Amino acid sequence: MITKKDRNVVRKKRHARVRTKISGTAARPRLNVYRSNKHIYAQLIDDINAVTIASASTMDKEFESESRSNAEAAVKVGELIAKKAVEKDVKTVVFDRGGYLFHGRVKALADSARENGLEF
Repeated sequence: MITKKDRNVVRKKRHARVRTKISGTAARPRLNVYRSNKHIYAQLIDDINAVTIASASTMDKEFESESRSNAEAAVKVGELIAKKAVEKDVKTVVFDRGGYLFHGRVKALADSARENGLEF
């Protein structure tokens, strides 16, 4: 039986493997997604300058929803990060799913960001 701890170790290993191939620049930052049991977070990261350009999460003050851990919340975080990216003149990004499967909340966030102006 795979425990939660083992599952997270496997995810971190997968994320490290993917990160060797994915890197963000100022022109095309990396859209990083992190998911916890209660919240979901998204960041636009310029890896060359080691700077976070914009971030959005279910913990932000602009976030208005009752549930913070479902796919609907992920859709709203996708909208927030896309709006913040457009304000900073960022249109194209590299998507970093953080070692998670592209399914459920991660997919909902990505689709929402695409619908609101980001290209990846």
